[in-house]
Amino acid sequence: MSNPSNTITLQPSKSFAWNLIITGIVGWFAAFSLVLERIHVAGNPDATLSCDISPFISCKSVMLTPQASLLGFPNPIIGLAAFIAPIVVGVAILAGARFAAWFWRLFALGVTVGFLFVLWLFSQSTFVINVLCPYCMVAWAAMVPMFWRVFIFGANDGFIDTPIKWVRFFDWAANKAWLFTAITEAIVILTIVIRFWKFWPTLF
Repeated sequence: MSNPSNTITLQPSKSFAWNLIITGIVGWFAAFSLVLERIHVAGNPDATLSCDISPFISCKSVMLTPQASLLGFPNPIIGLAAFIAPIVVGVAILAGARFAAWFWRLFALGVTVGFLFVLWLFSQSTFVINVLCPYCMVAWAAMVPMFWRVFIFGANDGFIDTPIKWVRFFDWAANKAWLFTAITEAIVILTIVIRFWKFWPTLF
């Protein structure tokens, strides 16, 4: 299923716009908080950060790993720039703006890359670094509903190519992004609970 034209057939709803705005703000806040904490650590390597709760829940332990600077600089800087985009798009939709199909394809690609990046960070934090970063998890939680809302909207409209036999499925899923979000978040939470099972009692 595809929409080869230069326009989309569906106009994003106000709830779609608010989804982008709210998740963008939450993600940006998390990234901004991490940047502030990173500056704090740069000024005082021995500092204990506000998000250093325990040996396995700590921003500092994660931000000093190679995975936290994938492109050679702190990952939160990427978030500071990237999370602005959905906020701007959401506000523009509320103001009545309409975007061409090519724009939506690029936007959906950016959101998908962000979602995949979050999945990679989640896997690294949970199974390699073995430490959870509170602000990082807030950013992860923001990306999930954003991704599903944009992906399902794109697949339903057709600017994201999907098999024709899935048309009915995406028609059904058009207003159920919350369900896919809940399932994804539940899987992530369950994975974290099981992976760090023996550490939870140390919090009490």
